[in-house]
Amino acid sequence: MRERIDGASLAQALIHAATSINLQKQQINELNVFPVPDGDTGTNMSLTISTAAAELKKKQPRTVSDVAATNASALLRGARGNSGVILSLLFRGFSKAVKDKETIDGRDLAIALDFGVAAAYKAVMKPAEGTILTVSRLAAARAADAARKAPNDPEGVLEAAIAEGQVALEHTTEMNPVLKKAGVVDAGGKGFLVILQGMLDSLRGVPMPEEAGEGAKSENKTDYAAIAAEEITFTFDTVFIVRKTTNKGLEPFEAYLNSIGDSLVIGEDDDCFKVHVHTDIPGAALTEAQKYGTLELAKIENMRTQAEDLAAGRHIQSTDDLEEDDHDHAPEQPKVAAPEKKYGVVAVAAGEGLAAVFKDLGADGVISGGQTMNPSTDDIMREIDATPAEIVFVLPNNGNIIMAAQQCIPLAEGKKVVVLPTKTIPQGISALMMMDPEADEETNTAAMTEAIGRVHTSEITYAARDSDFDGFAIKRGDYLALTEHQLFGTDRKLDKLLRRLAESDNQQNAEFINIFYGEDVSDKEAQKALALFTECCPNAEITLLSGGQPVYYYMISAE
Repeated sequence: MRERIDGASLAQALIHAATSINLQKQQINELNVFPVPDGDTGTNMSLTISTAAAELKKKQPRTVSDVAATNASALLRGARGNSGVILSLLFRGFSKAVKDKETIDGRDLAIALDFGVAAAYKAVMKPAEGTILTVSRLAAARAADAARKAPNDPEGVLEAAIAEGQVALEHTTEMNPVLKKAGVVDAGGKGFLVILQGMLDSLRGVPMPEEAGEGAKSENKTDYAAIAAEEITFTFDTVFIVRKTTNKGLEPFEAYLNSIGDSLVIGEDDDCFKVHVHTDIPGAALTEAQKYGTLELAKIENMRTQAEDLAAGRHIQSTDDLEEDDHDHAPEQPKVAAPEKKYGVVAVAAGEGLAAVFKDLGADGVISGGQTMNPSTDDIMREIDATPAEIVFVLPNNGNIIMAAQQCIPLAEGKKVVVLPTKTIPQGISALMMMDPEADEETNTAAMTEAIGRVHTSEITYAARDSDFDGFAIKRGDYLALTEHQLFGTDRKLDKLLRRLAESDNQQNAEFINIFYGEDVSDKEAQKALALFTECCPNAEITLLSGGQPVYYYMISAE
């Protein structure tokens, strides 16, 4: 039986936990109570802790204190969505409890879990029961009981915490009315227990689970010694990483790459994709890739030259050699922009049209993100740093991004950050329109906050799975209408659902209506929607705009 946990063991436990939740993230996503395609709790928690795992692998801290501090710092900056932020808070408290400790026993572990719960509860304005907070609190309480009986058995303490957490998780269905309607347990609580179980498995020597379908991440290097130059069909071994800025499927891109090369492997996660292909025209592959996102890294090597060098017994030139020369090819780290004006604005939006609207209204930076692709705290922080203003207003425009944005407030250097609680794109647009460059901060904050409350938002998306929710028998592929993110209605016909929305009180009482249509809606279909709203809402001034947003066919604001 292990009596103490050292730094190396804790680091390995956290890395093991990151792998465990990555394997189960889709199962956790499917616990989302709404059948819309934004059940991203598992994805957000996985991406959050994976950031920490990568940092632990790179830095290899030695003591428990150093491991916990490295983990907490990486989690904070990598936090995505509310679930990711709460996870970072749980481990931030954990880190404070083990500060200056080289190793910890069962009692220390129980105290650290309790500190984590306290940090999370303190940061959440209105803690709700039947959530990850409930699961973590009851798990920590059981850990404390186990530690009193066996203070030198950290594995036993963690096992007891998980067992109690599982009981609490089952009870979340009854504690939370929304979960009860959907008949599921809390996704965040489930994710937290998967992480704790991964840590326990590691401490007990259970082998690291294999990440099925992730093979592209461990890139296979070409065996040039086995290849003659004349056997090489395509010249350039091309590898690159693209960070997604759209929600487009990669099938057309895959077909294109197969048409210009071979040996194609594409590895994909929610944020980015990595490509390996042999081709004669690597520039064309990179240009086509930019239709799907922002190119981050690329490596292009001439396999014919390498084969000739190998045959002649010469050193094979590789892009890896660039790291060994006297030049620093790494890009400069972005610096904090010095204030040039009083106010700046950073907004989150998905879709070129929506980004253009925010830019036209004066936003300094627009972060690509929203439903299914929540930006991390670090993503938001980079835009804040790049904004040359004394005070930066942040418009998250999504309820699941607000907490990640709020984590930026203490991180900002040389400027003040004000996060406005915008939960929808229309709220963000209305808030931005009320900002007055000449007014003081308090006046601006009040005016922008008031504007948020005047906007009514409706959205149309699709059902990602069958569901029986709140009296609606929903089938996969149904069109779903939401008002303020609450289910308004469903239909198999999009035009019927649009008409019902147009005839609802929010639209009938509105003076101004803006219709933003998404990337999957043609101009012709959008014009039909405009005509329908013009017919149903004769007293409103109606504007049709191409938002280009993924996931949602239409976003409709009424004021």
